[in-house]
Amino acid sequence: QVQLVESGGGLVQAGGSLRLSCAASGRTFSIYAMGWFRQAPGKEREFVAAINRSGGSTYYADSVKGRFTISRDNAKNTVYLQMNSLKPEDTAVYYCAAPLSRGGLRIGINEYDYWGQGTQVTVSS
Repeated sequence: QVQLVESGGGLVQAGGSLRLSCAASGRTFSIYAMGWFRQAPGKEREFVAAINRSGGSTYYADSVKGRFTISRDNAKNTVYLQMNSLKPEDTAVYYCAAPLSRGGLRIGINEYDYWGQGTQVTVSS
C-alpha cells in the first residue's frame, strides 16, 4: 500500500517562500516518477511540477516556472517542492502524487494513481 504524506504548508505573505515535503512509503521510492498538483477553491486540480525517478529531469507548469523547484531525496523517500516568490494566486491545497507504474516523468493528472491528503498553502497579499 503506497502512502504519501505531505507537510510544510502554511500561511505566508506574498513574496515569501515555503518548502513542501512529501514522504512516501509502501514501495521502492527511487524507481518511480513523482509529481505535485494543486487545487484552489472552486477550481479543478492542476499540474504544478514533476520529477523523474533519478531527479535528473523536471517539468513545471508555466505559472510556476522560475519560482518553484521540485527535487527528491531517494535515500529519504521524500520529494520536495520549494516555492519562492509566492503570489496570492498560488493559494491552494497542494498534493503530491505517484504513478502506479514505472516510467518516465509524467504531467497528466490521469497518469497518477496515488495521492496524499494535501497540505494547505495560503498566500496573503
